[in-house]
Amino acid sequence: MSLKCGILGLPNVGKSTLFNSISSGKAEAANFPFCTIEPNLGIVNVPDGRLDKLSELVSPEKVIPTAIKFVDIAGLVKGASKGEGLGNKFLSNLKEVDALIHVIRCFENDNIVHVNGKIDPVSDKEIIDYELIIKDLESIDKRIGRAEKLARTGDKEKKNELEVLLKAKKHLEGGCSLRVENFNLNEKLILKDLNLITIKPIIYVANIDETMISTDNNHINNLTKVINEEGNVLIKICASLEEQLNDLDEEDRKLFLDDYNLKESGLDKLISASYDTLNLLTYFTAGVKEVRAWTVKKGSTAPNAAGVIHTDFEKGFIKAEVMKYDDFVELGSEIKCKENGKLAIEGKDYVVNDGDIMHFRFNV
Repeated sequence: MSLKCGILGLPNVGKSTLFNSISSGKAEAANFPFCTIEPNLGIVNVPDGRLDKLSELVSPEKVIPTAIKFVDIAGLVKGASKGEGLGNKFLSNLKEVDALIHVIRCFENDNIVHVNGKIDPVSDKEIIDYELIIKDLESIDKRIGRAEKLARTGDKEKKNELEVLLKAKKHLEGGCSLRVENFNLNEKLILKDLNLITIKPIIYVANIDETMISTDNNHINNLTKVINEEGNVLIKICASLEEQLNDLDEEDRKLFLDDYNLKESGLDKLISASYDTLNLLTYFTAGVKEVRAWTVKKGSTAPNAAGVIHTDFEKGFIKAEVMKYDDFVELGSEIKCKENGKLAIEGKDYVVNDGDIMHFRFNV
């Protein structure tokens, strides 16, 4: 599955610097608003030590990691939903992503202009939240107008749709994003067609400076409190420090992180948070032609996993051969797994686990 995360925030909060640091991209980062006009796209391979270990054991012709697309979208300002700044052009870009990464500046620096003239992370968050809510209300109102006309004719489906739309509208008018509302599966399917922004999963990134890596200031504390109350995730990343990691090899990167007492890079944090927020896991295929990582939703069945490779695999699914990663590494090969009873034949109801090594049998 193709995973795309949109990086958003006010101008000059470090979005493009963060984008450059995680994707080795070419996004321009400068000290004035709207430096990013068109969205920049970076495709980042997901680091996974299990994939490296499998390639050592199998010695394939190719090794293919799974990847995440990061999109650096132009800065949003107060009034964007009414056309301020880049307005609706910015907001329409957000409809195309699977998850939002909201970057919020949490450090003081007189040399870097803040679009609102002061550092106030909670206020910055509220500005973005409000603009996204207004945009979703606009989409909901348009659909309500059409649904009301058809509901009057007695169309039961449209009556049901109208009820869901009115429920969503009431929630938005209360100043809340739709992701915090409990919609059932049918309601989510109705809302899915609208591609609403505030129903998408979100990760908050506090952009800090180097002095805040091991300690938190009042900006971080206040922001953490608000975000935790909403049940969302906040991670701290020093975008300028991450950018310095770009030109270092693996050994130097480790030494650099050790100097700052960091166990992982900001990219690793962001990927991990993205997978958790989107409820994803990784399974593998391993053969002499190719060792490859694949991404699926947690709870996916074997046919669902096969469909990620090709839709025909899912349609013609018969069985899946499944080995556990730890068993494969311990025994050293697929043949040894078979000989030791560690290769299972699973059917359509099998639920995929993180780290499964799978091969599919299917009818064409």
